[in-house]
Amino acid sequence: MDTARPPAVAGAFYPGEASVLRHDVTALLAHASAGTEPGDPSPKALIVPHAGYVYSGATAALAYARLAPARASIRRVILLGPVHRVPVRGLALPGVAAFDTPLGRIAIDQAAVATIAHLPQVVVSRAAHAQEHSLEVQLPFLQAVLDDFKLVPLAVGDATPAQVAEVLDALWGGAETLIVISSDLSHFLPYDSAQAVDQGTVQSMMQLRSSITHHQACGAAPVNGLLQAARQHHLQPELLGLCNSGDTAGDKSRVVGYAALAFMQEPVDVQVSH
Repeated sequence: MDTARPPAVAGAFYPGEASVLRHDVTALLAHASAGTEPGDPSPKALIVPHAGYVYSGATAALAYARLAPARASIRRVILLGPVHRVPVRGLALPGVAAFDTPLGRIAIDQAAVATIAHLPQVVVSRAAHAQEHSLEVQLPFLQAVLDDFKLVPLAVGDATPAQVAEVLDALWGGAETLIVISSDLSHFLPYDSAQAVDQGTVQSMMQLRSSITHHQACGAAPVNGLLQAARQHHLQPELLGLCNSGDTAGDKSRVVGYAALAFMQEPVDVQVSH
């Protein structure tokens, strides 16, 4: 397994030239960092959008900027996103050794892959990953905010919340492991309708209700799996940003919704006897 998946949407969803891409991602993160506090804890999990950067990059950056305190400590990223082109039953690994972007190569964490390969819902599909943008658009952000990490990329098709949560549980790890769920919200509704639908969707996410539909979020399957796992692991959600393409670079007659959420580990109570 010495192959690498080449970038499929560089030059379309984000700049294909490394220097331009690095500049654009750095600028998005710098703008997003203006709203963070130095003492903010680093999230265990994120939900981020996956449209072209001109549409949703600023929203995604709100989540990635929160990783600054953990730049050196996060060594593994579990990245889940929905399939848009090739149907999959379960969660698909790419069957390659690395993913390439204009910013460089990211090795697949083969040890982590081995821990989930036996699960019946985990399959291998190079075809599902070959043209899939939902995972790829997250990689330049991760390369910009983290020092040295390995990747577990899973393209999620037909899978129940329990099946996704089981995979996340197996890979949960400690502070060295970050979970990223890639999902946009509603698609092609008029602006006002989208706002109402997306606010309801985000409310469900904030209440950790794993009943999001595919009309509410294209990444409903991985989102619901994270929400179930978040309940089990007592994560606390925080909404970082919510908008749609009508707010950024599109017309308002048919918009796509975007949200950024962080999920924080509850602090452990320390009992002190006097």
